[in-house]
This record gives sequence, structure tokens and C-alpha cells, in this order.
Amino acid sequence: MVLAACDLTGVVYMRLNDGQTVTLRAAGGHRVKVRLEVNAKARRLIIRLDERRREAVAVAPTSRQIDAAAAFAAERVDWISSRLQHLPEVTLFEAGETIKYRGEDCLISLDGEGRTARLYPGEPRILSVPGDPETTEARVVRFMKKQAKADLTKAVTRHCETLRVSFKGISVKDTRSRWGSCTADGQLAFSWRLIMAPPAVLDYVAAHECAHLKEMNHSAKFWAHVARCCPDWQRQRAWLRLHGTELQAAGE
Repeated sequence: MVLAACDLTGVVYMRLNDGQTVTLRAAGGHRVKVRLEVNAKARRLIIRLDERRREAVAVAPTSRQIDAAAAFAAERVDWISSRLQHLPEVTLFEAGETIKYRGEDCLISLDGEGRTARLYPGEPRILSVPGDPETTEARVVRFMKKQAKADLTKAVTRHCETLRVSFKGISVKDTRSRWGSCTADGQLAFSWRLIMAPPAVLDYVAAHECAHLKEMNHSAKFWAHVARCCPDWQRQRAWLRLHGTELQAAGE
């Protein structure tokens, strides 16, 4: 499939590559790669950024709307190009790199005994993950997921007591489009990347999802429940909106 160029949007050309991506050209000659995806849960055409791959994603609710998703991206190519150019640099999970852990700097080191990851105090703190350098990232992620689930479980338990609700389970995932979710049957899921944010930000996201156990919407009642658990939720939400791309850009 070949899509026509549209000079009204600054697109010089569009080309469909292997049925999954389109390449656009924005003002200034910048080439923009847009991945096309189908997500049955999407209610409309959506453009989102994949910080780790440094590309945009055009999401369509059905496969029949893939062409529309590509055109939708073409109409917004200059905005997409600008956002991609301002993405933070990727932080790799490898020896010698400094990453964020609970909002503070943490240096990754392969020094240490055994094969258990350990955190040592200091400025910066040191995360020791001894072992094969080729598996450093996997071991760092495993440590972060474990700590994230522990912190989130504590926060969720506390907020559920405040709201007098119960949950059925907690899981941590590597989600890209949302920081947390809540199902009708009480299953809560969170991005493990919240462990890199300041603790108050993680606590806000936990409060947000616990409030959904009472209100599966974002009504005034819902936000009142969030405020009961996290009085300064607006400040924490603002931090996440400002720095969330940095958390998503960490690791491959």
C-alpha cells in the first residue's frame, strides 16, 4: 500500500514499510518513523510515543482503520517530529551507568559476591549486580520489579484500608501507555518503572488505582477518594507528566 503525499501537513512523502511502519518527512527534512498498531481496546485513533525505540506509534481500533491511522499521523507529523527530538537520552542498565531508584541517583556495579543484587548506601548509592555483563540489564530489571512490587503492595494495602475497599491481586509489568490499571474484579497492575520515581509519585499512582476500586471513572467522587489517600496528588501527577518520559527511556 502506498499513501499519497500531503503538502498541507508538511509531509514530503509517505512510504509503507513491510506493512507495519510508515516513514514520514516533516518540515526541515526530518524523517519520522511511525509504527502502526491495532488495539481493540482503543476507542479512537491515537498517537503515542515509544520513548525506548524513539519512534511514534499510530494506534487504530481495528485493522480496517490502519490507513486512517497512517493518515492521522501524517496530519500531525510536525508535532510528532518535535516531540521525538525532545525525548530524553536513553539510560542503559549496564555497569557504570547511573540510574534513578526511588527518585535518587544509583550507580550500577558488577562488583560484589554471589549472585544476589544488593543496594549499598552512598552518594550515589550503588546497586551491585554481580554476574555476567551480558545479563546485567535483566538482573537490574529483576531487582527493580521486586522492589516496585514490595513498595506498591505496601501503598495499596494502606490506601485500601483508608478507603475501606479490598483488592484481589497486584502485578508489575512494563507497560508503556499507562502507569497503573484496575479491573472490575479488583486486580491491580502497575508499571515497575514507578520504582525509579520519588516515593510520593509511586504512592499517588497506587492511590489512583485504589480509588478506582470505588469509582471506575474519573468523576469528582473519584478524585475525592484520591485526595483522601494522597492530599498532594496534583503535584505528584504533575511530576509524572513532566518526567514520565525519562522513566520510560531507561533501559532498552
